[in-house]
Amino acid sequence: MVEVMMNSNGDYGYMEQEEEWEREGLLDPAWEKQQRKTFTAWCNSHLRKAGTGIDNIEEDFRNGLKLMLLLEVISGETLPKPDRGKMRFHKIANVNKALDFIASKGVKLVSIGAEEIVDGNVKMTLGMIWTIILRFAIQDISVEEMTAKEGLLLWCQRKTAPYKNVNVQNFHLSFKDGLAFCALIHRHRPDLLDYSKLSKDNPLENLNLAFDIAEKYLDIPRMLDPEDLINTPKPDERAIMTYVSCYYHAFQGAQQAETAANRICKVLKVNQENERLMEEYEKLASDLLEWIRRTLPWLESRQTDNSLAGIQKKLDEYRQYRRKHKPPRVEQKAKLETNFNTLQTKLRLSNRPAYMPTEGKMISDISNAWKGLENGEKCFEEWLLAEMMRLERIEHLVQKLKHKSDLHEAWTTGKEDMLASQDFRNCRLAEVKALKKKHEAFESDLAAHQDRVEQIAAIAQELNALDYHDVATINARCQRICDQWDRLGSLTQVRRTALEEAEKLLEKIDQLHLEFAKRAAPFNNWLDGAREDLVDMFIVHTMEEIQGLIEAHEQFKATLGEADKEHLSIVGLYQQVQQIAQQHSIPGGLDNPYTSLTSKDISSKWGDVKNLVPQRDGTLQAELRKQQNNEMMRRQFAEKANNIGPWIEAQMDAVAGIAMGMQGALEDQLNRLKDYEQNVIAYKGHMDELEKIHQGIQEGMIFENRYTQYTMETLRVGWEQLLTSINRSINEIENQILTRDSKGITQEQLNEYRASFNYFDKNKLAKLSPEEFKSCLVSLGYSIGKDKQGEIEFQRIMAIVDPNGSGGVMFDAFLDFMTRESTDTDTAEQVIDSFRILAADKPYILADELRRELPPDQAEYCIQRMQPYAGPDGVAGALDYMSFSTALYGESDL
Repeated sequence: MVEVMMNSNGDYGYMEQEEEWEREGLLDPAWEKQQRKTFTAWCNSHLRKAGTGIDNIEEDFRNGLKLMLLLEVISGETLPKPDRGKMRFHKIANVNKALDFIASKGVKLVSIGAEEIVDGNVKMTLGMIWTIILRFAIQDISVEEMTAKEGLLLWCQRKTAPYKNVNVQNFHLSFKDGLAFCALIHRHRPDLLDYSKLSKDNPLENLNLAFDIAEKYLDIPRMLDPEDLINTPKPDERAIMTYVSCYYHAFQGAQQAETAANRICKVLKVNQENERLMEEYEKLASDLLEWIRRTLPWLESRQTDNSLAGIQKKLDEYRQYRRKHKPPRVEQKAKLETNFNTLQTKLRLSNRPAYMPTEGKMISDISNAWKGLENGEKCFEEWLLAEMMRLERIEHLVQKLKHKSDLHEAWTTGKEDMLASQDFRNCRLAEVKALKKKHEAFESDLAAHQDRVEQIAAIAQELNALDYHDVATINARCQRICDQWDRLGSLTQVRRTALEEAEKLLEKIDQLHLEFAKRAAPFNNWLDGAREDLVDMFIVHTMEEIQGLIEAHEQFKATLGEADKEHLSIVGLYQQVQQIAQQHSIPGGLDNPYTSLTSKDISSKWGDVKNLVPQRDGTLQAELRKQQNNEMMRRQFAEKANNIGPWIEAQMDAVAGIAMGMQGALEDQLNRLKDYEQNVIAYKGHMDELEKIHQGIQEGMIFENRYTQYTMETLRVGWEQLLTSINRSINEIENQILTRDSKGITQEQLNEYRASFNYFDKNKLAKLSPEEFKSCLVSLGYSIGKDKQGEIEFQRIMAIVDPNGSGGVMFDAFLDFMTRESTDTDTAEQVIDSFRILAADKPYILADELRRELPPDQAEYCIQRMQPYAGPDGVAGALDYMSFSTALYGESDL
């Protein structure tokens, strides 16, 4: 009985009793024949190195001499000196020395005795040789943590995977048609056979072709018989494994090249992905900066057609910009910051230097440009509202000026001709006195109109100050009125002088007419002023202003009683004149020489005033309702704003708290941040409702709100900052998870680093100053001396954690520094060694070699970027892989 135990390395082995030998095939004549031929050829492939061989496997090992020699050749070690005697005990001693050497290599042999080998027991001899093959030809085969049979089988599967009609699943049936052997040869030496011409229907031809090529070109002797393989229903797997292992060892150099190519591919993929991220960042940054550059001139423009409709159109355009055009750019800015942080983390983890964007496209440049955009928005909106107020005021003043000018010009019509008249020259005394009194009444009337002229001039001056677009027409009309006013003043003075001279000749006076004229004129002026005030246009923006107008109107109404008495009194004077004239039949007695006003004029105007009073009541009440509605909108806005503002501030504090760490595992923090993100998205409806209320407020020309400290602009900025803070915090946590997993640090270590970072972050800015960072390192046991050498060492560390010289250390850079030295990362030296393997130890490599060993896209990536080799031993087309490898870990050209 033979029992071969599995050794401590877990290699493929077997444990079998006598009946198991029979079941496994050692007693099967066909399998035994295949094993005898294969094992004999395998032994001779090694014994020939010592200048000898065997013909009969069970006979030639009986004395133990060639068995010991075989073990010395395949192990490279020296066995004890053999016994040279020919007696049986000499042979047994030699075989035992061989078996002891096998056992010393970790193979436990149970029940294999030297006597059976010396006696020529074929089953025992084949089992012993198989054990030697396992230990010295197959055990060291390792593919992806697998060993022995599984590793060798996986190697065959990978190498033959691309080949048609090959499907390696075992070491018996999968090799019967010979295509698997041919595929292994073609994969490593395509120059030795043309696989495309082979057919599954010609197994004998395929097997002979593979065995002949292997023997002639690969120094692998024929160990199998093609006819036996084809005619045996299930060929012996030990024989095939032995033969296939020779292929593995023959192509071992190619295996090293594959390993080197895999390492290079890994490094190149990292560089290609990093360059893709850099290009994407540059593209996003350029696009965002270009959009800001195009938008700023529009926000800085202050051109307008000086019309209320024109400025309202600009306000509508600005609202459209805020709702439609800017939100995607806010998302783009957040994505830009996220991509930048992710890229920097990947560069640190792959041992690459920090990425420096092209000039003008740093994150700080983006932030500064964004701040400039927000300042432009704020100034533009303020200008729009101020311009709307200005144009509304202008429109009101233009209408007011027209109204007052129309009244004044209507009053002055014919006054110059009247003042220039010499009608008093041939009048009687009473008539002259009447003309004089009439002139005095006119002067009184003229003085009363002085205020209106001054108002017209003041309105014109304000329109000039407000830059009214048709101010030239206004100024011309105002100038005409003022010039005419000056002429009226001069003519009045001339006529007064003339009448005073005539008065010396005339003494009679009609007191009754004079009294009427004196009282009617000011009352008439009062009526004119009252009518003007009652139809006067007004503009208010607050409840206080409209209530003030209502109170003034009520005070005016309180004077109507006295005015009615005055009206009756003046009408009474006329009635007295009428009564006297009728009673005494005075010709022309009803003609009042002192005034052109009549009782009918006064009564008509008084009736107008009484009719205008209720109309004014209605106008004021309508404005009161409008201001009440504005007040309601102020309260609605304030109520929502006073809820949204604190909510945003609370979310900001909560997000900042999570970002400070120390609240569970990173995944928990990430999930909490994503929950906050969903809450913020769900809360967006409140902001939209507030925007609608704010639009109504702007359309209602409401410019202040005493019920809240929040404005729509501050809430917009707060909202955008909240979204940005959440996105930035999520990105930072994801980068920390990436760092943690790639570096293999525990949650406890991470918590320790976070606690130390938070403790020294005194201002809670999520960034350590250089002094805070130094103190933090010291607290974690990092030795930094206070001498000059210590300062040099600290500056070296600062250059690692703050490559851009921002003056602060973020947590992800801090975490990367604390763990980076323990991480196994690819280096330029490792990549150079891998290229050297592909180049067969040459100091240069050729394009054909790169295309043969690397995937097409990565081969072309190297060929396009490698510099020509400048050494004296170079050939045409030689490429410098050393400078290329070094450049992979230097700064990118982007």
